[in-house]
Amino acid sequence: MHVRGLRKEYPGHVAVHDVDLDIERGEVFALLGPNGAGKTTTVEILEGHRKRTTGTAEVLGEDPGTAGRDWRARIGIVLQTATDAAQLTVAESVHHFARYYADPRDPDEVIERVGLTDKARTRVRALSGGQRRRLDVALGIIGRPQLVFLDEPTTGFDPEARRRFWALIRALAGEGTTILLTTHYLDEAEALADRVAVLADGRIVAQDTPSALGGRSRGEAMVRWRDENGFHEERTAFPTKLVTQLSEGRELADLTVTRLSLEDVYLRLIGENS
Repeated sequence: MHVRGLRKEYPGHVAVHDVDLDIERGEVFALLGPNGAGKTTTVEILEGHRKRTTGTAEVLGEDPGTAGRDWRARIGIVLQTATDAAQLTVAESVHHFARYYADPRDPDEVIERVGLTDKARTRVRALSGGQRRRLDVALGIIGRPQLVFLDEPTTGFDPEARRRFWALIRALAGEGTTILLTTHYLDEAEALADRVAVLADGRIVAQDTPSALGGRSRGEAMVRWRDENGFHEERTAFPTKLVTQLSEGRELADLTVTRLSLEDVYLRLIGENS
């Protein structure tokens, strides 16, 4: 995926300001930002569901604004809203959607991978919110997409379901599927994403790996320890050096080294650009 100068204007408002993105095949890329930052608008343009004002976009080798049905069959989309097939069972829904594709995944395998085997005969209207989201994921990947758009996919998931979903995403990426993920869960972005971009007020304000975003890997760390003289803490840009000096010839209790978290960096970035 290659995007240059992507811009979306409405009367009196610019929702997306000249966004540039490069996402490689098999990469998990997370788009972060507060509500109203332009995430959904950007993703909808890349899905071909919204027209851009200016700029260029190439998704799976085609312009999403003009791509046809063959292109759409190569992408999977998991929207924030749950499926409306309330009268069907889980199995009926997944088997039905599988018929739209020339080479779908095995529906029963997909149901198992999203953790809904025990709900296969349950009607969609009887599912919990988290279970409906898992069904949405199943419908998004049933066609063996080369690229999957996931918009807040784990909203309503319990911790076990989230971990199973993370394992599924890692497996899909391992098979060469590209994932574009929007999420408010920073631990999810850190666990899954090869790279992240932060949108604020329609602009990308930072883009890097989760560990290096916003200079995180180069930032100062807080070293805390306890010795015979009590509890101590010191902020330093060279924590390894400090720990080596402190530990020479003595034992240190409760030694911890803490760098800026992804949440710390994210909040700073959106605060500086709000």
